[in-house]
Amino acid sequence: MPPAIFPPPLSQRLARISPGVGHYLFAFVFLVRLIALTRLASSPFLLPSGSDMHFYDDWARQILHGQWTDHHAFYGLPLYPFLLAFFYRIFGYSPFVPGFFQAGLDAGTSVLIYRIAWQILRTGNRSKVATVTAVGAGLGWCFFVSAQAYSIILMPTSLAVFVLWLLIWQLVRTNVTPSFSRSLIFGLLIGIMAMGIATILVIVPLFLWAIFARPLSRPNLSPFRLRTTAAFLFMVGIVAGTAPCWLHNYFVAHDRVFLSAHGGINLWLGNNPDATGYPRFPGLHAAQSQMLRDSITIAEAAAGRTLKRSEVSQYWSAKARSYIADNPIPWLKLMTRKVANFWNAFEYDDIGVIAALRERRIVFPGLEFAVVAALALPGLLFGLWIFANSRPVAVAILLHFAAVLPTFVTERYRIGVVPGLLVFAAIGLSELWTDWSLGRIRRVIVYFITLLVGLWIVTMPRTDPGLWAVRFYNAGRAALDAGDLVRAQELLSDAQAYAPDSAEVNFVLGNLRLAQGSRPAAFSFYSTVLRMDPAHNGALTNIGVMTLDDGKFAEAAAYFRKALEQPPTSAKTYYLLAKAELALGNFEDAKATLARALEMEPERPEYRNLEKELEQHGQ
Repeated sequence: MPPAIFPPPLSQRLARISPGVGHYLFAFVFLVRLIALTRLASSPFLLPSGSDMHFYDDWARQILHGQWTDHHAFYGLPLYPFLLAFFYRIFGYSPFVPGFFQAGLDAGTSVLIYRIAWQILRTGNRSKVATVTAVGAGLGWCFFVSAQAYSIILMPTSLAVFVLWLLIWQLVRTNVTPSFSRSLIFGLLIGIMAMGIATILVIVPLFLWAIFARPLSRPNLSPFRLRTTAAFLFMVGIVAGTAPCWLHNYFVAHDRVFLSAHGGINLWLGNNPDATGYPRFPGLHAAQSQMLRDSITIAEAAAGRTLKRSEVSQYWSAKARSYIADNPIPWLKLMTRKVANFWNAFEYDDIGVIAALRERRIVFPGLEFAVVAALALPGLLFGLWIFANSRPVAVAILLHFAAVLPTFVTERYRIGVVPGLLVFAAIGLSELWTDWSLGRIRRVIVYFITLLVGLWIVTMPRTDPGLWAVRFYNAGRAALDAGDLVRAQELLSDAQAYAPDSAEVNFVLGNLRLAQGSRPAAFSFYSTVLRMDPAHNGALTNIGVMTLDDGKFAEAAAYFRKALEQPPTSAKTYYLLAKAELALGNFEDAKATLARALEMEPERPEYRNLEKELEQHGQ
């Protein structure tokens, strides 16, 4: 008789479904992110008010209203705006909902860091040390300040970081070639994510290495057949994942662009005579939507005709390549500066959210990049020496680092390496504990020497006053938006002390004076801005509003017309110009101008009221 089969004891069955360390870590990090998101929701910063967040939000709302394409090749990666539009369609317009899902993804990243570190460290009888240090690495991500900030605002950063390290985790957890199905799925995931963050494509060589260099997962098949088929399916997945982009560009826009045509302007911004290794936009506005429109306008003005988006990209790429070819020594110095910038403690937050959220205590105090990078260096040394399966993590860090160098360094660009740095920091601390316990004094000394080298690298001072003005400017602008005029005054005065010739600092100071009720002082600041940048859209519009309020209608109309010559055009500026034209008695001009405003924002009640007023004049 066959032996009787009894079900396993209840305790064993419950153990299989009971939460593990990873589940508790996810729950804790998710709770921390939700607390920060709730604080954000009760602050003035939930709704995007500028920079890249407004760019994505505005694009998503256009999609929501049926404007799926402008029949040009994408000039910005479309994945995140389409995801936002999906959330807005299902849940209604609220940035809270995307932030909620991003909080979950970010908690997932913390678990991935834990799993990768534990997988690398779990050797011999060191499982307890491995678990403790791996959990510490995951908690490091939980309280990494930049991760907290970018996970709750309208930015694709948390999504990109999660997908990148999910893929790296797949390489760490096994040491054989991926199966056919996994190769296809990995390629598909990379392709889809490339429509949101193109730099993820830099890890393609790492997966090809895994396919061609690792031991076979199915040794009964021909090695050549298995490896080539897996590589083919991997590349098919990438092509299929990116298909929505290149199909749109090729067959709807009739333009030969693979993903997005904004790569040319990014290359120029990172490689031009005024480049510093950080974002600097000579002749362009800093906000992404304005900068992209400026880049098209300038390229078309230079060509003397309307250009396809690929031609715009080629124009800026050619300028960058020309600069590199004509200035090899300065360019090499610039690249050296970028390398130093990437690993430096200086935090260049180009969208200004970290300082704002820290200032309002929306995010928790925690780790900064410098601490993580310094701790990671000795961990990198010991990890590559002792743990072979840590090498994919090191290569991923190197590839991401290399992907950033052609453009410029910002906090959100380098955050992609932080999970890997936390893994190596955990490895280093684990080895330090083991070596100290076993009395390996030489290795302990090597650890601390390497740590001191790391600290020296990351703490090299940045002496450019304009760089130090950025943090005060961003925090001051956030305080002004929040209505804290006293704090805004303190911060913006500090920013002006560092960068007195900055048009943007003087413009925000003008806004502050206006909020304080000092119109003459505001007018003075705006006039200073126009002396620095005669095409400054905001200063032109604000002076126009002030002259309109003073009854100087012709002068106000002139300011509004000049503002509308500068990209991007604003529905509000068209509306203001229509009011000035009406005051001057130019009814037909007022109607035509207001029609442009209504095309862009048809639901604004003040625009409709002015339309009714114009209709009454026409009767």
